[in-house]
Amino acid sequence: MQPSQQTASLVKRLAGPSTGKAGLAQDQAEINRIIADVSKGSKFYENEKKKDKELTKKIEQILHLRDELTMKSGVDMHKVEATVDQLLQKLESARDLTQTIVHFDLDSFFASVEVLNNPALADKPFAVGHSVISTASYAARKYGVRSGMATFIAKKLCPELIMVDHGFSNYSEMSRKVMAICKRYDPQMCPAGCDEGYLNITAYCVENNIGVDDCVEHLRSAVFSETKLTVSAGIAPNLMLAKICSDKNKPNGQFHLPFESEAIIAFMRELPIRRVPGIGRVSERLLESIGIKTCGDIFTYRATLSLMDKQFGLMHLLRTHLGIADNSVEPPQREERKSIGAERTFAPMGDKQKILDKLEEVCAELESDMEETQWTGRTITLKYKLDTFEVFTRAKSSNRWISKKEDLFAAGQELLLPELPLTIRLIGLRVTKLKDLRGPDPSTGIKRFFDAANSSSPNKKRRLSTSHQATCSDTVSDPGESSDAETAKPTSSRTRKPESKARQPSVEREVHTCPVCEKTVTTDINAHLDSCLSREAIREAQAEGSNPTKQGNLWERWAKQAPSSRKKTGQ
Repeated sequence: MQPSQQTASLVKRLAGPSTGKAGLAQDQAEINRIIADVSKGSKFYENEKKKDKELTKKIEQILHLRDELTMKSGVDMHKVEATVDQLLQKLESARDLTQTIVHFDLDSFFASVEVLNNPALADKPFAVGHSVISTASYAARKYGVRSGMATFIAKKLCPELIMVDHGFSNYSEMSRKVMAICKRYDPQMCPAGCDEGYLNITAYCVENNIGVDDCVEHLRSAVFSETKLTVSAGIAPNLMLAKICSDKNKPNGQFHLPFESEAIIAFMRELPIRRVPGIGRVSERLLESIGIKTCGDIFTYRATLSLMDKQFGLMHLLRTHLGIADNSVEPPQREERKSIGAERTFAPMGDKQKILDKLEEVCAELESDMEETQWTGRTITLKYKLDTFEVFTRAKSSNRWISKKEDLFAAGQELLLPELPLTIRLIGLRVTKLKDLRGPDPSTGIKRFFDAANSSSPNKKRRLSTSHQATCSDTVSDPGESSDAETAKPTSSRTRKPESKARQPSVEREVHTCPVCEKTVTTDINAHLDSCLSREAIREAQAEGSNPTKQGNLWERWAKQAPSSRKKTGQ
């Protein structure tokens, strides 16, 4: 074996991103060794080894920079520490302990739903998924089986493992039931996925004269009574702490962190840095390279972090050390959504038609999601993962709004065909540059611009991550994919082939009459209006729409402008 293959970092990386899951065996060393041995020689192993070497090189550069900064002539580390201590005092003075935040998390959600469907699975080691595991029962976790793990590795850890295919319709139905129950305690609750979310129960406890712990007990009992699913919960003064606490007494338990500054800092002091939401395997290893393994170490190395603020983000880590975070819970705002997508993971395949069949499945699911949630978009991004576990993306923009399966497939096929032949194990499509179809009714014609202007109001700023959307189509990562944004960002060293224009299948279109040029439109009416009206005129309409005396003049202006617009765009 090469020395690089013996490094603890590689073994840890091969273990996957879910090593902190509840219910896993206490001693992970032997399990990690088995995973490394089973993976050896596979394309997954080679890809992870390559990533590990790249990260090791980056760490060497960071350590070199650290030494340069800390040993620089004139740098007084004690002075730097004193400056950081002032920042800590300022942050501490703004700590808010007035809100009671709850993070709820359904225990092994997919697996629990499968047990409801098939009670014979109860207490047996089984996993939900196909080539990659979405979730594992607690009986399987004792063997080291966990989400994100390749099935062949899971089978080696647990030869008696039972594999169960997904039942997405049941998951969605059960998720909706649980979210409805939680809204009884906080109508403004924020889902963070199909099986978890945040609530602020401060007002509920006061209004119903009930203690915090009793309130959460009631919520968990209601979920079990009405769905037969168990839920764990964390109670804390903010979102970050509540999320961490919900994992403390899993499964089917709750943990209440004292609402006291000293207790919170003590709680964070021994907490492994990886347990902090948002810190994945890559960030963990980067922080460990400069000595930070627990949140308490942030204080110890505060001067180094201050000098390397650009590399690590000092203020965020100081807040983490203190256990200070956002405590606002609000439902996701539709206008904040940036993308909607779907993907499929499967056994590696190289047959062109089979790959296109998978792409068509993805397009059908994406069309269904876009229709249900009422979104359309203009930019299509194709994602595919090779059998070597390398991830690539290709994107194109359209001059019209896209949401139908036929259009999605045509765009995806146009991006995919120039890349073939390939052997891939994952394919997905994502739509961005979204438009909300639940906005003003386009059937009202040009009047919608005035209505939008009259009803507009400043959007309230939300501090909760916009990725916290309630959805049951969450991506299930393959082994080795980090949760860090840095490593999740697809990169490619392949030479991109020239794009070929794929023939788009004919699609039956709805017929509309343009309210500006009065022509019959068989393309997307909104795309037509965008070309029929100048952007400047639209902006004027929105600005002046609240003044009825100016609307007639605007109509005349648009009537005069329409012919030139039609000529310009070939309408």
